[in-house]
Amino acid sequence: MNDISLSQVDLIREVFHYQSRFAGSTIVFKIEYPITEDPGFPGLVKDLALLAKTGFKVVIVPGAKENIDAVLKQQNIASTYATTTDFPVRVTTSQAIPFVEMAAFDVASRFMTFLSGSRVEAVIGNFVRARGLGVKNGVDTEHTGTVDKIYADSLNKVLNLGMVPILPCIGWSPSGKPYNVQSDEIALAVSTALKAVKLFIVSVNDGLRADFLPEKPKTRPDGRLDRLTTREAEAVIAAGNGYKGQNEAETVSLQRYLRELKLALLASKAGVHRVHIVDGRQAGSVLKELFSNLGAGTMIYADEYDSIRALHSRDLPDILRLMEPLMQNGILIRRSADQILERKGDYSVFEIDGSVRACGALHDWGEAQGEIAAVATDPQYADMGLGRRIVGFLVEKARKAKMRRVFALTTQTQDWFESLGFKEAPVEALPEQKRTAYDQNRKSKVFALEL
Repeated sequence: MNDISLSQVDLIREVFHYQSRFAGSTIVFKIEYPITEDPGFPGLVKDLALLAKTGFKVVIVPGAKENIDAVLKQQNIASTYATTTDFPVRVTTSQAIPFVEMAAFDVASRFMTFLSGSRVEAVIGNFVRARGLGVKNGVDTEHTGTVDKIYADSLNKVLNLGMVPILPCIGWSPSGKPYNVQSDEIALAVSTALKAVKLFIVSVNDGLRADFLPEKPKTRPDGRLDRLTTREAEAVIAAGNGYKGQNEAETVSLQRYLRELKLALLASKAGVHRVHIVDGRQAGSVLKELFSNLGAGTMIYADEYDSIRALHSRDLPDILRLMEPLMQNGILIRRSADQILERKGDYSVFEIDGSVRACGALHDWGEAQGEIAAVATDPQYADMGLGRRIVGFLVEKARKAKMRRVFALTTQTQDWFESLGFKEAPVEALPEQKRTAYDQNRKSKVFALEL
């Protein structure tokens, strides 16, 4: 048997880290219809089944637009559209609604079939209460509806039984009247109702390049966008709306991506921690995005660091107040005001309502390594995770500075750093400058995070 390479071991570690972090959490998958006709579709559903088997609560919202188009065309029923504030919607007539239901449930059944093949139980249910969209710009949309309520209690019962709920693009009024509801809207509503930690938008786009953007966000080596804050996503949408592709195919692809990005932005602002747009035609794209630091798509996230800023001299009394109990208990080394001011640029503070409630520092020791130090929080705000957020901010700061590793020295908080993904490392792994300054009497443990 060949030895497992170090890179493979690191990948296994990543998988276990993310599995333990998110197991038991709810993840919603909004899957574009063309994916169901791709040769890789059975593999995608097999991956979703694997997630359900290993403790994730999986919810599937299938898109059905193209299938509805095809079914209505077969029945010689023309589709017309009404313009709303944000997007055009299909006018679903009384003649069309039975066939819309048929097409939507046909797509949902495809997921049911392959999930059953993986021995995962699934339910196609009436989890969406809808109401009519009404008259839009003088056009009666008839059986076109909008989400009125998600039956979260029923969904949670299904999820707690280890089953996968599938929500077709149909909702019903309290009297049982069916409505055609956009799957994007259902995915957004169910993500927020279930407090999903992640929403995956499984697309037929192979990613968006940043060529047309005036300011380039973080990209992959091939130029595709890697991660976006909500602010950056807004900028991409604004720039994309005014951009004309080099050909019709590029324009259509861009418009589809911008629609997906708008959904991601809405979900992020509604409280979904992370939204991921992945190409469902790539084998294993969902698993790569979920279990790997490198990922396989574009991640959109709310910038939780908005309240974090650089240290001002006037903040010294506040951060010394935060640090003093920890210095007395030997958790932090003692620092004077002068020592802090000497490295003032290294420090960041978390401000709430004009008051400093947490602090931390990133010291550059050369060799592309930085030390995360002086992390302290106000005990009254312990339940807000300010320490975690400060460390996350400093890690992003280190990434932007092109550091390859950050480390922390600790005598009493090793479990906390391990919960953030840090791993114990030998003192010899420290950069030379830091090794020289290492206090042998204190015997601090070293915990490092590869970037």
